[in-house]
Amino acid sequence: MSRHIGFIMDPIEHIKSYKDSTFAMMLAAQKRGWHIHYMTTSDLFLDNSTLRMNTRDIQVHDDPHHWFSYDSEFKTIGAETLDVLFMRKDPPFDINYLNTTYLLDHAKAQGVLVINDPQAIRDANEKMYTTWFPQCCVPYLVSSQATLIKQFIAMHKNVILKPLDSMGGDSIFKVHEQEPNINVILETLTYHGQRLIMAQQFIPDITEGDKRILLINGEPIPYALARIPAAGETRANLVAGGTGRGQALSDRDRWLCAQVGPTLRQRGLFFVGIDVIGDYLTEINVTSPTCIRELEQQFQLDIAGQLLDAVETQLIQRNTP
Repeated sequence: MSRHIGFIMDPIEHIKSYKDSTFAMMLAAQKRGWHIHYMTTSDLFLDNSTLRMNTRDIQVHDDPHHWFSYDSEFKTIGAETLDVLFMRKDPPFDINYLNTTYLLDHAKAQGVLVINDPQAIRDANEKMYTTWFPQCCVPYLVSSQATLIKQFIAMHKNVILKPLDSMGGDSIFKVHEQEPNINVILETLTYHGQRLIMAQQFIPDITEGDKRILLINGEPIPYALARIPAAGETRANLVAGGTGRGQALSDRDRWLCAQVGPTLRQRGLFFVGIDVIGDYLTEINVTSPTCIRELEQQFQLDIAGQLLDAVETQLIQRNTP
């Protein structure tokens, strides 16, 4: 059965197709003969209570020099035209991103399977959501108060400080109890006490990598991509210079997935990437998780295909009385 699948994403002409997870999904959809609708957030609009969108029919090619072609003309369709709609725009989770999720509530009301569920995206801050699984985490503090944060640093000696709304390792600091620049770091991160940040006890196992584990409807892919920091760097993000090394999940990794997976499934967080350093959960990525292509290449997997198989199962279940 041919499906209509929509992708809301950043402009496709600016992606790196050889490593882009949304592009991997598009390739998998095209292989199945599904009709692909491409759009950006600015292409969505609400006409009274009906979500409509200007889309382009798109063809994708697994060629890093010519990875897409699309119709020059937009088509305006109602959201109900689609079977499934992926929200794959990258953060930051700013006011435009937030408002887009409100539009996607209407797509859901019109019967579209929206991945990930828009309300769940709003509720699950990628740093803060880990706090609902304290058994999986190192000690942490969320505060805008410099005094409390300094006390936390004094207690735990080496600490990671990070904003709650960043991505790709942006504005993450590793500090120690004798950090000479702590005042200016806290002033910068908290906007002089006006913005909440997260402090986490530093995990020395970062030298072995920050593992990205992908979960489809609460079930993990059996391999993780361990992102290894560059020399002299504590951030392992690939955009910060880290390198990716695939590895099988450990028993502890599987235990962590078992802790969070049922909740993700219940909330409609269908495709998620959790970050694990050593034995501990550090982030839960719900907006546009990556690393599909790296894992597919290293282990000859078809993660994008597996994802669409799970989507098809979900669609059939939704339409079964």
